[in-house]
Amino acid sequence: MILTGPEIEEQVKTDAIRISPFDSQLLQPNSYNFHLGDRIGWYTGEVLDCARENSFEEHAIPSEGMVLEPDRIYLASTHEMIGSDCFVPIIRARSSTARLGLFVHCTADLIDIGSYGQLTLQLHAVQPVKIYPGLQIGQVTFWVPQGEIVLYTGKYQGSIGPQPSLVHRDFEAR
Repeated sequence: MILTGPEIEEQVKTDAIRISPFDSQLLQPNSYNFHLGDRIGWYTGEVLDCARENSFEEHAIPSEGMVLEPDRIYLASTHEMIGSDCFVPIIRARSSTARLGLFVHCTADLIDIGSYGQLTLQLHAVQPVKIYPGLQIGQVTFWVPQGEIVLYTGKYQGSIGPQPSLVHRDFEAR
């Protein structure tokens, strides 16, 4: 079951959903619009290796905007801190953003219950597209889980800014 916009607002008031900063003007019929943060990063290597830490650089998104080029994955984050111990957040592009050929999450749209922080966005442009810090880029929906709730305590908990992949740690744990 998906929460409606008014129910998202009610759950924010009880702290069952945490969105900071929260602005009721960003509520939609069954979602909440979020903003692009002011930092962006990308991998600098030509081949990315799942078993090794990949070279990554991070930069401020200029106020005059930045053009994203095709054939590259960019990591950015939400301006807002978002999460819930009671509901499952799922992120999507806003349809206005998607209509420009900008993928906002590529494949990782599910946010684990109990995770809280700035969400890392995996941006991919179909053709060159210019972005700006503070752009209303996506939306988050909240879903009611069924069964015992086990809260997320993983490696990205409390993220601030774009977070590069830590998949190499899975190999180190072997």
